[in-house]
Amino acid sequence: MIGQLKGKIDAIGEAHAIVDVGGVGYEVQLSARTLRNLKLGEPVTLTIDTHVREDSIKLFGFQSEVERSWFRTLQTIQGVGSKVALGVLSVLSSQDLANAIALGNWAAVEQAPGVGKKLAQRIVAELKDKAPALSVAGLHVPVASGVPGTAEVPPEGLAAAEAISALTNLGYNPAQASAAVAAAMKELGAEADTAKLIRRGLKELAR
Repeated sequence: MIGQLKGKIDAIGEAHAIVDVGGVGYEVQLSARTLRNLKLGEPVTLTIDTHVREDSIKLFGFQSEVERSWFRTLQTIQGVGSKVALGVLSVLSSQDLANAIALGNWAAVEQAPGVGKKLAQRIVAELKDKAPALSVAGLHVPVASGVPGTAEVPPEGLAAAEAISALTNLGYNPAQASAAVAAAMKELGAEADTAKLIRRGLKELAR
């Protein structure tokens, strides 16, 4: 199985890109969000999820391990296949998706192509307990700075992860802690530090 590809972008299509690795071109299915970050001729590193069928082999590419984890997790929901999962990640970043699920904001998930109201509500309801773990995991993924084709973890990401961890250590379950921090970030903004997020999160949990 192919788990990662490092090469140069040889071509970009509507929903895929051709990655040239040592003279071999791999067709990789990508979210619209990832495609927007790619440029022809530039080096790229993609985490790959390989789907093998009787009549085909498809490669799905992601800019981080956590994004791939979300892709796989979304497909555990009835009615969500690879196309819909990729559509969700085209509309929402990994952190936005985690926040939407933690806050029960199914309307945000419904914006994805192929996702109706009932499916969006099912995704939010069934993944509520998984969102905190995936969210924190994503915020701690190390990413090489300055390497084309990768995205740096935003400063607020670490603050949110630390705040969720702190609230969990205080005895709140991960789902509660994640929802409280997501609400705090929504109110305080992306610049809020860990201490502010914890204080606001505790107020949210005290309601």
